[in-house]
Amino acid sequence: MNWKLQEEIPSQEAREKWFKSHLLGREVELRELYELPQNELDLIMAETAELRSEVGNRDRNLGKFCTAGYFLELARIIDKRRSIEQ
Repeated sequence: MNWKLQEEIPSQEAREKWFKSHLLGREVELRELYELPQNELDLIMAETAELRSEVGNRDRNLGKFCTAGYFLELARIIDKRRSIEQ
């Protein structure tokens, strides 16, 4: 990767992000969402939406709460694109 490009990426985005999915029984990296079959993408959306909807989760584990938000929003974008393409 170009040094200048690396410098422009915010530090919080430079690290790989992963979410430990209990429904899938494994860790999923953010970039993997593009390749997940629709049924697994649906499970990730449901699991992360549930985590984000519980008010106390933000206070208990802010990192997991924020990561779930990244996963949920990207999964929604991918889901919407897939539905448009069909």
